[in-house]
Amino acid sequence: MKILVSSCLLGYNCKYNGGNNLNPKVVNYLKDKEIMEICPEIMAGMGTPRACAEMVAGKIRDENGADVDALYRKGVALALRAIKDEEIDFAILQSRSPTCGVRTIYDGSFTGKLIAGQGLFAQALRDAGYQVMDAGDF
Repeated sequence: MKILVSSCLLGYNCKYNGGNNLNPKVVNYLKDKEIMEICPEIMAGMGTPRACAEMVAGKIRDENGADVDALYRKGVALALRAIKDEEIDFAILQSRSPTCGVRTIYDGSFTGKLIAGQGLFAQALRDAGYQVMDAGDF
């Protein structure tokens, strides 16, 4: 069994603010499984720290108003390319992210308000037939 997992959940400092989303419950679940860690944002060349970004009307914008949608979509394309020959059983992704959010994402107001929706990578994985789980479910 091979599981795709957001790098930040494993403690990699790839989050926009330079930190991570280490999730001990996810790490414990994965301890006896083959994993492939991934961060589409890092794959696209985004550094850390970087401006916070949210989805606004279907496009990714950062907190300064810059349109960063193409860069995020590039990261998704690179991530999909990286896993295309892998036999992934399912993915565990970080909640709320404009890239990896599974059920909810921030609403684009940069106020912490959540709405129903999916990040670009979560949606792309689903569209490609992968089962996607939210890290918050652990």
